[in-house]
Amino acid sequence: MKTDVNTRTDVQMTAQEVSEKFNGGKKVIDFVGKKKIFFCVSLAVIVIGIICNFIFGTTLDIQFSGGATLTFSYTEDEAHPVDQGALYDFIQEKTTDKITTSFSTDLMGNTGKNVSVQFSGNDSIATEIQKNLESDLQAQYPDNSFTTLEANSVDASMGFNFLLKCLAAVALASILMVVYVTIRFKKIGGLSAGMMALVALFHDIAMIYFLYVIFQMPIDSNFIAVVLMILGYSLNDTIVIYDRVREQRKLMGRRTDVGTVFNVSASKTMRRTIMTSVTTFTAILIVYILAYVFNIASVKGFALPMMIGVISGCYSSLCIAGPLWVMWQNHKAAKKAA
Repeated sequence: MKTDVNTRTDVQMTAQEVSEKFNGGKKVIDFVGKKKIFFCVSLAVIVIGIICNFIFGTTLDIQFSGGATLTFSYTEDEAHPVDQGALYDFIQEKTTDKITTSFSTDLMGNTGKNVSVQFSGNDSIATEIQKNLESDLQAQYPDNSFTTLEANSVDASMGFNFLLKCLAAVALASILMVVYVTIRFKKIGGLSAGMMALVALFHDIAMIYFLYVIFQMPIDSNFIAVVLMILGYSLNDTIVIYDRVREQRKLMGRRTDVGTVFNVSASKTMRRTIMTSVTTFTAILIVYILAYVFNIASVKGFALPMMIGVISGCYSSLCIAGPLWVMWQNHKAAKKAA
């Protein structure tokens, strides 16, 4: 087991000495030394995600691809239940277009249960089709009071433009975050800190995207909302660590190896970072459980990727952004020495 910590001081300090002098005797976790393990874990998940992407493909919601949505309300009881799979098959038989369905419950008790039927690729819903589908449902389920609540349609070109605007918002947010980190952390290599934070953000976006692919969830506005929230959440964790690195570098001296500085800084902030993530994850988990119990599809589609994003954001801040920043700094030092 390696006990020496490489420093640029005249006398090398052991891990125990670094712990006692700079971390109050608490263990200093060697994040930099374990970087290959962390990188391999992330690469393995990304490879699995890419394979699943080839197998399942990516599905765009009608908000982005264009299409139409019909929402029906209905009632059911023990004597007259509605099987969701049978309902999907029945509606699919009535149209030549590929459909998707989502079910929800009206918590206010005004409309009972709802089913939304999405028709991909349609520019609009003809009134005749809408009336025929409603009458067919009423005939098939005479005891469940099927009624049309609303009908919406999105033109394919409008959906594509909306997607481009959402992607532009994500790109702009990422650029501004890098600029902010670069300016704020000039003393520890601002550009390198900003770029490595951006790599960690892309890592988190990839984790969220692959979740959508694996669970075959359509990419919709929830995806964009989750990505923007996780960008801010993950960056906040990274900034906290960078801030501690800046403080520790003053205390430990610039001759101390940057890997040691980061390990001490990350070890000091790890408890705070993990506890914040656990608290956030627990709150979102409660929301997801309630959405699952009441079958609220839109909330489930937001809460599930948020939970994965919180975990990924905590992981990438400690195990991806920091070790990459140390590698960049060591490369700069070696190049300067040469």
